[in-house]
Amino acid sequence: MSDHSPQPGEPTTTTNGKLKKKYYEAELQRLQVELVKLQEWIKDRGLKVVVIFEGRDAAGKGGVIKRITERLNPRVARVIALPQPTEREKTQWYFQRYVQHLPAAGEMVLFDRSWYNRAGVERVMGFCTEDEYREFLRSCPEFERMLVRSGIILLKYWFSVSDEEQERRFQSRIEDRTKRWKLSPMDLESRRRWIEYSKAKDEMFAHTDIKQAPWFAVNSDDKRRARLNAISHLLASIPFEDLTPEPIILPPRDDAFSYVRPPMDDQTFVPEVY
Repeated sequence: MSDHSPQPGEPTTTTNGKLKKKYYEAELQRLQVELVKLQEWIKDRGLKVVVIFEGRDAAGKGGVIKRITERLNPRVARVIALPQPTEREKTQWYFQRYVQHLPAAGEMVLFDRSWYNRAGVERVMGFCTEDEYREFLRSCPEFERMLVRSGIILLKYWFSVSDEEQERRFQSRIEDRTKRWKLSPMDLESRRRWIEYSKAKDEMFAHTDIKQAPWFAVNSDDKRRARLNAISHLLASIPFEDLTPEPIILPPRDDAFSYVRPPMDDQTFVPEVY
């Protein structure tokens, strides 16, 4: 636990109901330790885990993915965020570009948006035909059942953000020059088509919220709560044991006097601006 953990009996929320930063950071650190334990379990037991993150723009998907992976080994936990399909990929079986990123034994793959693009942005923006869309709704549940039967642990999270909170986050991105890159013309158009996206999401859930791979909705108006709740649920969804290795004892180094370093002037150093 962090040295800044709240003391017993200390309030965990502010006067407006938000989680206090001190409590949030302490809980996040605790959960990230558990994620490292989960990582070791996945690697040791050869598990194959797929976690899908979907939701509206600015719903907080990227934030929770960052907190999940920032303490993990990228060789075990990989993030997949695919760009628009190429002309060649458009002619392939729809799921083909995603299949190549599925995990091998001992890996966890986190999809920052996934094959559900067809049921969301492609449907609303007219990037697919009606026949392609209907075929997706028919084939997606079977595709996911096949993944589960093959031994893949499949978790699907939908991050739900209110109209008002999304508006506030969009304005924040406009005002912050380090965040403006997060707003694309597609994001702005999705904002205009709020109702169409809502209807598309409802129809997607009606067809793909299956027993073998149900949807888990995350209330993400409060980013801190959303992150902790999503990580906590992920940890609870995969039973694991603590396989943390014992502390390592560093071996002694070679005799330093047997090495003569070349002159420092022979190397080019980064200027010490700070």
